[in-house]
Amino acid sequence: MKDPAPKNKRRSSRESTHVDIHTVARLANVSIATVSRTINHIPTVNPKLAKRVREVIKELDYFPNTQARSLVSGRSRLLGLIVSEITNPFFPELIQGFEDVAVEHGYEILIGSTNYDPERMKRCIRRMVERKAEGVAVMTFGIEEPLLEQLADRHVPLVFVDVGPEQPGISLLHVDYHHGIRQGVQHLAALGHRDIAFVTGPLRLHSAQSRLTAFRRSVEECGITVDPTHIIEGDHTMEGGMAATEKLLANAKLPTAIMCSNDVTAIGVLHEAYRAGLRVPDDLSVIGFDNIHMTQMTIPPLTTIQMSCFELAKAAVMALRAYVEETPAPKREYPIETQLVVRESTGFPRGTMRDLRKKQSR
Repeated sequence: MKDPAPKNKRRSSRESTHVDIHTVARLANVSIATVSRTINHIPTVNPKLAKRVREVIKELDYFPNTQARSLVSGRSRLLGLIVSEITNPFFPELIQGFEDVAVEHGYEILIGSTNYDPERMKRCIRRMVERKAEGVAVMTFGIEEPLLEQLADRHVPLVFVDVGPEQPGISLLHVDYHHGIRQGVQHLAALGHRDIAFVTGPLRLHSAQSRLTAFRRSVEECGITVDPTHIIEGDHTMEGGMAATEKLLANAKLPTAIMCSNDVTAIGVLHEAYRAGLRVPDDLSVIGFDNIHMTQMTIPPLTTIQMSCFELAKAAVMALRAYVEETPAPKREYPIETQLVVRESTGFPRGTMRDLRKKQSR
C-alpha cells in the first residue's frame, strides 16, 4: 500500500476540488468503505487506517453528510430531548449536559420544548418521528401518556423522570427527593427553626408532589408541626415565588424559614423578601432546589438542594444507548441522588443570635 499524499499536496487538493468522502478516501489511500466505517465509529476498522482517515478529515476540515450516513447505515445517530420550558435556567443546563454526553458518544441531539402545552408536545413528537430519533428523553417532570404512545408504538426507546408507562423500552430516572430535602429540613432544625414554610411546584406534576411529600415526612421526623397556611402552591417561576412570599407575609405568624420546590421560586422569594425590608438570613432563611448555576451569584448566595443536571443528562443518554446499542443491558431505573449545598441564605432564626450578641456585649 502506498503512503498517503503529503500534507502540502492535500491542501492543494482541498483548494482545487470539492471535498467529499471520495476525496478523503483517495488522500488517505483507503477504500470509501473504510472511511465510512471510521466516520460511523465501527470498532472493526484497523486502528492505523482509522487514525489515517481521521487525520485527513481534520486536515481537510471535512464534514460528513449526516443524511447520507443515515441512509447507508440505517441509523440516524440522533437522540431526542423534550423539556418543559427553555426560560427556566434549569433546562438549558440540562440540555448542555445532554448534548455534551451525546456528542462524546457520537450522537447528535434534537431538542423540543413543550411549555406545558399538549399541542406543542404533539409537534415535538412529530419532529422526533420524522427525523427518526433513535431514542427520546422526556425531561418534562410530567408525562402526556396518550401523546407518547406514538413513540412507544414505533418502538422508540424512552426515558422519563420519576414515572412512566410500564412497557418494554422505557426507563426511569428515579430522583431521591427525600434524601436532599431531609438534609435541608435537618439543617434548618439544627439552626433552631420550627416555623418552616414550603412553596411547592405545580401540584399536577408528579415531581412537585414528591418534593412536598418528602418535606412533610422530613419535618415529621424532626418533630416539627407545620402550619397548614405555610404550605403554598407555586408554579416554579420567580413570579410564583414572589406571590407565595406575599401570602406568607400576610399571615399573622411569619415563618422563620422558607423551603422552595425549585431554585427559580427561591430567587423570587429572595426578591420579595428584599422588597418587604427583610434581611436574608437574619430575618428569613431560604432554601431552593436544583442548584442551578446562578444560585452561586444571588445575594446572598442560595442554600439549595442539588439535583445535578449533568447526572440527569448522563443517566438519560446511558439509558437510551443501552437500548440502541444493546450494551450494557438496559435497566428499568437509574438512581439520581440529591444533596444539600449550604451557602449564605440560611442562618439562625431571627432574634436568637442578636439577643445572644446583646447579652455578650453587656
